[in-house]
Amino acid sequence: MAKKLKVGLISFHSFFQPGGVKKHILGLRKEFKKIGVDTKIIAPRRKKTENYGKDVILLGTSFAMPFSGSQADFCINFNPISLKRTLEKEKFDVLHFHNFGFPSALQVLQMSDALNILTFHANIKGSKFLKNFPEIIYLFQKIAQWKIDGVIGVAQLNLEYFKNFKKPKAIIPNGIDLEEFNPNAPKIEKFNDGKINILFVGRIEERKGLIYLLKAYKILQKKFSNLRLIIIGDGDLKKDCELYVKEQKLKQVFFEGQISGKKLVSYFTTCDIFVSPAIFGESFGIVLLEAMACAKPIVCFSNLGYKQLLQRTKGEKFLVKPRDYNGLANKIAILVKDKKLRKEMGKWGRKEAENYSWNKIAKKILDFYQLCKQSKQKFS
Repeated sequence: MAKKLKVGLISFHSFFQPGGVKKHILGLRKEFKKIGVDTKIIAPRRKKTENYGKDVILLGTSFAMPFSGSQADFCINFNPISLKRTLEKEKFDVLHFHNFGFPSALQVLQMSDALNILTFHANIKGSKFLKNFPEIIYLFQKIAQWKIDGVIGVAQLNLEYFKNFKKPKAIIPNGIDLEEFNPNAPKIEKFNDGKINILFVGRIEERKGLIYLLKAYKILQKKFSNLRLIIIGDGDLKKDCELYVKEQKLKQVFFEGQISGKKLVSYFTTCDIFVSPAIFGESFGIVLLEAMACAKPIVCFSNLGYKQLLQRTKGEKFLVKPRDYNGLANKIAILVKDKKLRKEMGKWGRKEAENYSWNKIAKKILDFYQLCKQSKQKFS
């Protein structure tokens, strides 16, 4: 009987907060387990009380730090002996790194005897910090060439940092759980009253651009009397946004807080239009896929990640130049006025999302592992 493949999915982002990388890792683990791949997650601890069950190994410590209008993690393993014991005990065939956290990733690589795969999710183009310290990128590329056996980018833009990488590379996008995110999930009763619901889901921080949606909503309220804006998420700019709503006397704006799981899906199915006004730093757009999978039309700013996801598709016509809240209001207004178009774009979105089902994405990742293994054997 062939030995079952054992994979360690390594996050350098705390699981204490929501995020696209966390969603990706959890989705991949669920699909791997479904098809018989022995899978565990390794993630850093931010709070002493964290516990995510036996399949999530908490190793190392994460410290939150501001980075490029968002929040990043500084990760370090203060107890290298514990790290060594974990790797010796688990005997992973593949260690699959998701992004690269200094110095924790380096500590893991030094001790790894497994096939080391990196999925790079980050869009660090335009980072002021990295522009001032380009040697960090150079060091990162040197480390990757030393012990990473293959690199995956969730989009083309992610592989720009690996032009000189001599080992296998591939673009394999994020996946979506089409059973969880589906148009038939129950709706939120208090918002299911005939008003046109506009939905925002994301961290309330500079990069996600909620203030531009609020400015667009102010314009829309003067034209339409049947609108509601629902905001899911939390963050350091939440109070500023709440103050803007109060000062501008915006009506029917609901800050619902941080929500996940099945209840989040219900917010997607309850909305009529999903809007993501992220201004920069997006490499893909999982939240767009979630809305599309629930058959909802989307309007968003054309940051590089969203643009690459939607280019040459019907969704491209609802991209707006970042920070252009007048243009955002205009695109939303088109959908507010046309119920038939909302339905048509929702139907298109569901079909498009099927290209990103986790069973298809997981198979591509497993095939990439095999390619990297053959490449490593060839040159070892």
